[in-house]
Amino acid sequence: MNSKKSNYSLLPSWLVGLDFLGIFEKDPFGNYLIIKRFFIFVLGWFTYYRYTAVNKIRIIGSDQLLDLPDHGVLFLSNHQTYFADVIAFYHIFCAAKWGYKDTISPPFYLFSPRARCYYVAASETMKGGILPRLFSMGGAITIERSWRANGENVQRQLDNSAQDRIGLGLGHGWVISFPQGTTKPFAPVRKGTAHLIKEHQPIVIPVVINGFRRAFDKKGLRFKKRNTKLTVQFKAPMHFLPDESVESMIERITKAIEQEAPGEGTAAASAS
Repeated sequence: MNSKKSNYSLLPSWLVGLDFLGIFEKDPFGNYLIIKRFFIFVLGWFTYYRYTAVNKIRIIGSDQLLDLPDHGVLFLSNHQTYFADVIAFYHIFCAAKWGYKDTISPPFYLFSPRARCYYVAASETMKGGILPRLFSMGGAITIERSWRANGENVQRQLDNSAQDRIGLGLGHGWVISFPQGTTKPFAPVRKGTAHLIKEHQPIVIPVVINGFRRAFDKKGLRFKKRNTKLTVQFKAPMHFLPDESVESMIERITKAIEQEAPGEGTAAASAS
């Protein structure tokens, strides 16, 4: 993604440089970043112990985050809970801003968190109570899923505006997307992910997480099993050819986030 980083502020362009504290800075969706930073600060302190005391998180490959640009980066990850995964990503991203490598200890980074980060979430998930609505302040880019609603398979009109909203997030910072669109393991990667990459050409970082499903309930708000090893592995950036087919991209992304259904890899190897 070669476009210039987008900036949004209440101030005229000639005064933006004076707002070094970011008091008047907003994100593309109209939210004040100073409020978002405060929210991440509070949420971070309340959740830090979940990943360091109640459970133990192991981070692999976060050193490469230090060299990434501050916008135009798309993280593609498998999904295990609604919120525990995202909160862990925010801790790691904020720690990387301070130069931490493969650790989130100690949590001094919460005093100046990374606010230019977003995550893609189903709109129905973010409407399910007060806590989800609060979490949406942390940078949710909500989309209407065309294939699933309220835990059931559906068929409805595609949310064409979702790609534009994700594009705005990429132009402003980092975006976390769960391309399977569900916490169900080995679910197919949605084709919209490939179209998003083709249209916006971000830096694509595949991520593999594990242990969250065992440690937390489905929403990721309550403990299910303590003393669980959580892992978050950041892999090397993926590169796609301009004329690469959607099917090829989906296949490679599925493999990169280790969501090939059991037996698929063996079958493919036998066929070749």
